[in-house]
Amino acid sequence: MSLLFPPPLVVVLFAGLMWQIARHLPFGGFAFALQRPLAALVALAGLGLMAAAAWTMFRARTTVNPLKPERATRLVTHGVFARSRNPIYLGDALLLAALALGLGNGCNFLLLPLFVGFIGRFQIAPEERALQRLFGEEYRAYCARVRRWL
Repeated sequence: MSLLFPPPLVVVLFAGLMWQIARHLPFGGFAFALQRPLAALVALAGLGLMAAAAWTMFRARTTVNPLKPERATRLVTHGVFARSRNPIYLGDALLLAALALGLGNGCNFLLLPLFVGFIGRFQIAPEERALQRLFGEEYRAYCARVRRWL
């Protein structure tokens, strides 16, 4: 598989870019009363989703390593995977949304679609090809009934 960057590194790079935007951009700032608690709630939702997905994969005894999807031993379609084919990446997006909210600069929200597009093209698409090769029709049927993100 030809991946450019490990997904956690991509999240860190986007988070760093958000921090720089919030720190140096002279416009787009906002603040409101429950901003930080709301950001914390969104972050907890993202972390919870990621933990639930990792636990489900661990219990299914298959790989959680995004760099080696060809090592998957089972196609996991239950739990959070019954609602999203990529709950860990969805959790990453929620973490970035929480950061954008917490930093208080609206311009950071413009980076979220870029993150989704980047991960979709350079991480999810290669993973999907690997899973298609491994699980064939079972994977195609799963894709037909469960969306990529939500």
